[in-house]
Amino acid sequence: MLRIWKATLNSRNGLAFAFRSEQAVREEIVALLLSLPLAWLVGTTATRAVELVCAVAFVLVVELLNTAIEKLADRLTMDHDKQIGRVKDMGSAAVGVALLMAGAFWILAVVERLGFI
Repeated sequence: MLRIWKATLNSRNGLAFAFRSEQAVREEIVALLLSLPLAWLVGTTATRAVELVCAVAFVLVVELLNTAIEKLADRLTMDHDKQIGRVKDMGSAAVGVALLMAGAFWILAVVERLGFI
């Protein structure tokens, strides 16, 4: 139980640090909070509503991993390094793909709610 408690504290601390230091994390947490009531309005079933919230949560997860990569890379060197720049770009690309996926889920759910499919 002690290990689980310590892991929970580490997770809370990591999320708090990311929230304080990264605008994108703050925006995605706001989006996640907004998605909670909106998903129940847009989703045609409870399962669809949960999927919509999970899609937004997935974006936050990828953003947290991207933030961790960027913080680690900046800790290694603040000098311009071509390889580190590519790694950061790949992390950004992962966030972009996650955003596209979440957007597709939400668009499909809205189209479904409107009765077009």
